[in-house]
Parts: sequence; C-alpha cells; structure tokens
Amino acid sequence: MAAWRRAWYDADPSRRRTLQHPVISVGNLAVGGSGKTPAVAAIARLLLQRGERPAILSRGYGRRDVTDGVVVVSDGQTVLAPATRSGDEPQMLARALSGVPVLVARERFLAGCLAERQFGATVHLLDDGFQHLPLGRDIELVIVSRDDLEADLLPAGRLRESLATARRADAILVPGSLDDVSAVEARLGGRVFRLVARYEPLRVMGPEQRSDNPAPQPGPGTSVVAAAGIARPERFFAALRECGFDVRREIRFRDHHWFSAADVQAIEQAATEVGAEVIVTTEKDAVRLATRPRWCYLPMAVAVEPEAVFSDWLAARLQDARERRGTAA
Repeated sequence: MAAWRRAWYDADPSRRRTLQHPVISVGNLAVGGSGKTPAVAAIARLLLQRGERPAILSRGYGRRDVTDGVVVVSDGQTVLAPATRSGDEPQMLARALSGVPVLVARERFLAGCLAERQFGATVHLLDDGFQHLPLGRDIELVIVSRDDLEADLLPAGRLRESLATARRADAILVPGSLDDVSAVEARLGGRVFRLVARYEPLRVMGPEQRSDNPAPQPGPGTSVVAAAGIARPERFFAALRECGFDVRREIRFRDHHWFSAADVQAIEQAATEVGAEVIVTTEKDAVRLATRPRWCYLPMAVAVEPEAVFSDWLAARLQDARERRGTAA
C-alpha cells in the first residue's frame, strides 16, 4: 500500500499541495522509537541560529480530543493547548522550544498556511513527514537505525516501507555510534549524518515546567522506579542506568499510553515497595501526567553531527529551494 501511494503521487506531482515557504520533512521508516521528535527539536534550534523563523507541523498522533481544523499548540512563546488536544510529541516540542510555533492538524497544508500567515514562518518542519505525501517538501530527512537494516516490513516486522525507500531522502540521520553510521552508509549510500543523544539532569514534572528553566533534581546514585509508555522503553531504562541511577523496578506501558489514576497509584505503590526515592518517567510521558510529589522526568536532546557541516548543508539546500520557488526568507 505504501509503495502504491508513493507511485500515485510520483505520477503527478501536482497532486501534492505546496506552501509558500520551504518544507523540511523529518521522518523514519520504522514505527516508534526512532528519536524523531528530539531530532526535530535539534533542527529547529539550528534554524533559529541561522535567523530563520521555523514552525513545526504535526499530525498530533494519539490525541484524546481530536478536532477539525488547526490546533495551535504553541505560538512560540506560550503553550496554548493541553496534551489532550495536541498529542504528546507536539506538546513536548511546544514546551521545549522557545520561538518556534507548533501546530497540529490532520491536513498539514492548512497548518502551514496558518503558520505563514499568523506567525511569519519562513520554513516548516514537517514532523513524522516521510509518509505524509499530500504535502510537498523541499528537503527530505529520514532516520534509519542500524536495527532497521535487518528489520522486516509490517506486519511481520516494524518497517512501514522498504529499506530502499530511504534512498529517496536528501540525507539519512543515523542514531548511535560511528560504527552504526558506517553500517547504514555502507548499505544505503548517500549523505549520512549522525544523531547523538545527550541526557540531561532530572527535572520536575508538570505542565508549567519548561525545559529551558529546570529546577535542581536528584542526581546519580538516587534509587528510582522507572515508568515508560513509549515504543522502545528498554532504551530509556538503559539510559537511566548509564546516568548512574539505581533502577529498582521497570514498569512498561504501550506507546502513547494515557495514565489512569489506577496506573499512577500502582507505580507509586511499587516505589514504596522497593524503597525508591523518586519515580522517573520519560519527557514524552511527562506531558501526559499531572504534577505529583516524587515524580521526575529524564530529558533527552540530540545533536546532528558534524553539526557545522549539517547546518551549512541545510542552509545551502534551503537557499536552493528558495531559488527554485523564487521566494526569499
């Protein structure tokens, strides 16, 4: 089905709708757990440093309150919609990024039009955009992990599209080590950059907590219960141990899980049973939870390396796109 959809849009490019300003698509081949959202945040910050006015366009997967039209999650200064209306990943981006509007809509074209008209966006970041074919894009970035090289297509495996489809991208972003980058580059070729994850100190949870104004939190050696509702929680649990935390129990939920009062009570009971000092969850899960004593989250940021090379390459590609369009920043 995915291959048929691509062929249908390729057969007539006019089937794609085009925004006034360039679109950078950030996506992946596999379902869940690729580091796509932190990569979008990292690219947004690079664009800000370049003097751009980026806007993030997202579908808002996993929203509880789905409405027609466009939801402005953030105007770049203030978070305007709760996680129930935005979805967890757009909410996380809205809280993490200052100066970057975040908009959610099933039709990303409509969100982009609003971002240009209301917020003066000069470039769009299409979150999870590799399979969103109705909207034209100028730069295609796809995340491919080393594990993806041996994965099967859905439903047998976790790939949404064949591995060869990644060659359609302008650049491939590879999370992990230099060896991982080499393995992907040897298999797929093309321009490849590395995604490097960096974990920051624990932060208190809560809807008013912005990542650019953290409060001091427990450090390495602290005993914790770790709870996660993400696609690949084993990475989160391993990261806590790498950061020096004493993980006494791991509690897993499905991706995008909305925590019930019973869930929270069970997690807190587990912490009491094992004598954990705090409960730690992911940044993505934190936006779906209310502030509670003893609860923290572990922020993760990524960098695209080599950063200067990537930033210059991206700027050059944007300039090419504007020359083709006949538009200015």
